[in-house]
Amino acid sequence: MGSYTPKNILITGAAGFIASHVANRLVRSYPDYKIVVLDKLDYCSNLKNLIPSKSSPNFKFVKGDIGSADLVNYLLITESIDTIMHFAAQTHVDNSFGNSFEFTKNNIYGTHVLLEACKVTGQIRRFIHVSTDEVYGETDEDAVVGNHEASQLLPTNPYSATKAGAEMLVMAYGRSYGLPVITTRGNNVYGPNQFPEKLIPKFILLAMQGKNLPIHGDGSNVRSYLYCEDVAEAFELILHKGEVGHVYNIGTKKERRVIDVAKDICTLFKKDPEASIKFVENRPFNDQRYFLDDQKLKILGWSEKTTWEEGLKKTMDWYTQNPDWWGDVTGALIPHPRMLMMPGGLERHFEGSEDEKSASFGSTNTRMVVPSTKNTGTQQKPPFKFLLYGRTGWIGGLLGKLCEKQGIPYEYGKGRLEDRNSLIADLQHVKPTHVFNAAGVTGRPNVDWCESHKTETIRTNVAGTLTLADVCREQGILMINFATGCIFEYDAAHPEGSGIGYKEEDKPNFIGSFYSKTKAMVEELLREYDNVCTLRVRMPISSDLSNPRNFITKISRYNKVVNIPNSMTILDELLPISIEMAKRNLKGIWNFTNPGVVSHNEILEMYRDYIDPNFKWTNFTLEEQAKVIVAPRSNNEMDGSKLKKEFPELLSIKESLIKFVFEPNKK
Repeated sequence: MGSYTPKNILITGAAGFIASHVANRLVRSYPDYKIVVLDKLDYCSNLKNLIPSKSSPNFKFVKGDIGSADLVNYLLITESIDTIMHFAAQTHVDNSFGNSFEFTKNNIYGTHVLLEACKVTGQIRRFIHVSTDEVYGETDEDAVVGNHEASQLLPTNPYSATKAGAEMLVMAYGRSYGLPVITTRGNNVYGPNQFPEKLIPKFILLAMQGKNLPIHGDGSNVRSYLYCEDVAEAFELILHKGEVGHVYNIGTKKERRVIDVAKDICTLFKKDPEASIKFVENRPFNDQRYFLDDQKLKILGWSEKTTWEEGLKKTMDWYTQNPDWWGDVTGALIPHPRMLMMPGGLERHFEGSEDEKSASFGSTNTRMVVPSTKNTGTQQKPPFKFLLYGRTGWIGGLLGKLCEKQGIPYEYGKGRLEDRNSLIADLQHVKPTHVFNAAGVTGRPNVDWCESHKTETIRTNVAGTLTLADVCREQGILMINFATGCIFEYDAAHPEGSGIGYKEEDKPNFIGSFYSKTKAMVEELLREYDNVCTLRVRMPISSDLSNPRNFITKISRYNKVVNIPNSMTILDELLPISIEMAKRNLKGIWNFTNPGVVSHNEILEMYRDYIDPNFKWTNFTLEEQAKVIVAPRSNNEMDGSKLKKEFPELLSIKESLIKFVFEPNKK
């Protein structure tokens, strides 16, 4: 892959948060590049953000609006601009509910003006358009596969809709006029210099003032946060190595609930979360989760370096040292701010000292860290090496942690399951002894999504899984395949409450959802492969009750639940067993559940007894449930005797729930 070297870069919105970190970094690191920054100095911009660059000979600031075609054309020509990094945008979702036309004007019209100027001048060699993870819309709480760059755009609020609209224009100019465009879509960013309408600086400033931290809804919404310097490094890499016409997700798989962010900030300020956190009315539509597949950028050579603890501490230190950076921001600190978006909101002269220069971040383009094996004398090859698929998923992520804990070398696959050549390349590069497939499509926001996205579901769940199995068979490698037990339902031969469970050799009988159809279909076809071990997981549960994909976490947040006994999988007990099964080279189909069944009410009773004595819930019938879901859900009992015979120490579902989930979380 070639490397691109710009000469004269125009950065829009550079007095804002992310763009100022990028501009300062490029000015500092590349004295041969001329950096021209354009900003209209809106309410959330601040010239002080560019203090580290103000005295550099390769830096120039221009005050102006990207919506002014004359100004943009003039700048491109007079400054001989060959590269544009387009950050300028209205970005605060709360504001978009109150002043949405301003978002259309800035985000869509402003982008259109820039693109047209590029077309007319004909001198641009790179146009990097900065978008957001919010264009994908809400991600299913259960999703184990993050949104990748080719995922459908399904925005849910005026802000994300205007960003998606701007992306369409960028793509169109790339295709129609050959404009060399690259688009980025990023997770939430935090760090010094961020305007305090955003969650983390708002909470820090409120905590500094001894005030309560207001949380929209119940605080269960999940977000992923990246530290600003890591993101600036990502843009530096995309500028130089990004491929024209491509989209790059800038993301992290480390997710946090809003309530946990608030608690961490309380801890830093030595405040009692119970007394300091206040729940307020939710905003009109508050997406539950955004989850990105960040593999493509990692392959390019980027990795996040700043831990959450380190980044949050740096951010807190900066705000405590610069409490008046933004002047009076009382209006931004209320639970539902509606800032008056007027240009010139915070025009400041360059002031302050130079002692806040950012530390240099060296780029160590490490790919996968494999635990070193302790050897004495001669270097011995470890007996096992695992290749894992499903890096951004729940089970895939836990498998990596287990390998680290057990000292088993492993790598995550870079290839897409449906792309045979990329899988072959993974096997040749990693040379694994075993392959674990924990990748799959479960739908967004739930399996109902699969009903209207059948080809996408088939592509991963059927075509992708079969391709991986076939490539592994050619190489003589055992594949451990995480499947589902949601392919059966209670019937006359297996009545509810009878204790008669479905065995491994039974044919699937549940076709109520398209998701289950694809899983049953691929399981049947995989029977023909003698190198596959299929593990039927059901309603997975782990000890991490903060994880929104956890079955217990999900049903404890529902207004109403059905009450039906089901077989379930306690991941804390069973995932280590899956590694042992690989070591024993076990094959065929296995019901990968704890023996016995447990009902929704029994779980919620344990939840009440161990976790929250005030917890209450109500039940509804399957008929009532059917009115609020598109596709029926599977309910069944699986026969666990085959797994129990192989692993006699395996606990029953209720014993396992108490030992691995409720006892460790006991309040």
